[in-house]
This record gives sequence, structure tokens and C-alpha cells, in this order.
Amino acid sequence: MINPEYAFFVYMLSSKSRNLYVGMTNNLRLRVTQHRQLREGTHTAHYNIHRLVYFERFQYVNSAIRRENELKSWTREKKVALIEKVNPTWEDLAAGM
Repeated sequence: MINPEYAFFVYMLSSKSRNLYVGMTNNLRLRVTQHRQLREGTHTAHYNIHRLVYFERFQYVNSAIRRENELKSWTREKKVALIEKVNPTWEDLAAGM
């Protein structure tokens, strides 16, 4: 079992029009809350990106950073395919957080 103290997350957020954002954090609930505040001048606020549609959990920060960079280098089509593989209806996975 992964010690929650050492949990890191790579995540994708989406707007209703499916603009995407890829990020990494050690506190997914807090980070989603911060994105939902739509702070002026941020990419997520500009495109109204605040719905958690995909995430992965890692024990080691270096693994999470590598995965974040990998996902950021992917084409949009490849990111969409990954999301739809595990979340075909693009539900907000943070709705129950």
C-alpha cells in the first residue's frame, strides 16, 4: 500500500468545451480546488478549465514528473484517447471530493 504522505498525482483537467490542462501535485483535492478558483491571469481561468477528467497516482515524485512531461508532449488526440479509455463520458472525477 502506498503511504499517503508520499502520494503524487499527475492529472488532466478539462473545460466543458474540452480544452485540456496537464499538471502534477502531491495534494489532488487542494490543487483541483485551487484551479476552480479561476485565478485571473492563469491558463485554466482563461479557458475555464476546472473539471478533473483523469489522474494517475505515483509513490515517487520523480516518476510523477516524468509522466507529467510525457503527457504534456503528447498530441491532443492521444490525450483524449487516454481520458476516454478510463472516463469515456468525461465525468468530473472530483465531484465527490
